[in-house]
Amino acid sequence: MDDLEDESRSGCPSHFDEDKLKNIVEEDPKLTVRELAATFNCSVGSIFNHLHAIGKVSKLGRWVPHRLSDKNKADRVTVATKLLDLYEKGELKLDDILTSDEKWVLYANIVRHREWVDKGSPASATAKPGLHPRKVMLCVWWDSEGIVHWELLGIGMTISADVYCEQLDRVQEALKEKRPHREKVLILHDNATPHTAKKTKEKLAELEWEVLPHPPYSPDLAPTDFKLFRSLQNHLNDNEFKSEEEIRTFLEEFIESRSSGFFVRGFTDLVERWKAVIECEGEYPPD
Repeated sequence: MDDLEDESRSGCPSHFDEDKLKNIVEEDPKLTVRELAATFNCSVGSIFNHLHAIGKVSKLGRWVPHRLSDKNKADRVTVATKLLDLYEKGELKLDDILTSDEKWVLYANIVRHREWVDKGSPASATAKPGLHPRKVMLCVWWDSEGIVHWELLGIGMTISADVYCEQLDRVQEALKEKRPHREKVLILHDNATPHTAKKTKEKLAELEWEVLPHPPYSPDLAPTDFKLFRSLQNHLNDNEFKSEEEIRTFLEEFIESRSSGFFVRGFTDLVERWKAVIECEGEYPPD
């Protein structure tokens, strides 16, 4: 007589508890599908289907500028709250902000690209840049109307308090020429030593510029980083230069190609970033 009892078999149970899956994944998002399949006694394919059904997708973890301490997060919230409050009260006007930063510009901007190749065939080889690539430093100051002043430091030169103070004098002259209507300067720069040195503070007091607070490890709150330099790097990628003059010409063309709206958005986006930092309790908000 044939045995009519059900035999055990592999695969998912007829009733799958998706609520349990959701709770487990949200408690530990880094679990692999194989680990989940073992937990639910399911196939990997079934776990994929159920993850999709509850609205989960797999994403690679993102890089952030720094591992923020509790103090770093608190500082970011404090500064963002203060600046947002001043802005909403009308005591801080975006048009009064002058922001600045520095960036290394490489002569050879090498980028690897994904390629479609036959299975088993290697992609094209790309030589890594050397440990000490040839480069110059770009220094730039800008506001909601556009670039106020920029300059390149030659090979081997870098920023010091002395250099920065000399640059500030040139920026002041550029402001008088290009922004004669401006009555107030709120300088927004990061906490690099040349920007915070005693000599620099004295120079800023002499110029009667007010310094806006900027929390440490916060390029996401610096328009030059999240707006201008990000766009510039995208344009630099895959370009190689033979001389400083070629770099200078490239930068002139890049600046000329930016619309007036590009610079305005750099500051309107800053307001939204203050709000996002507050909502995220100081953590880096997702881009």
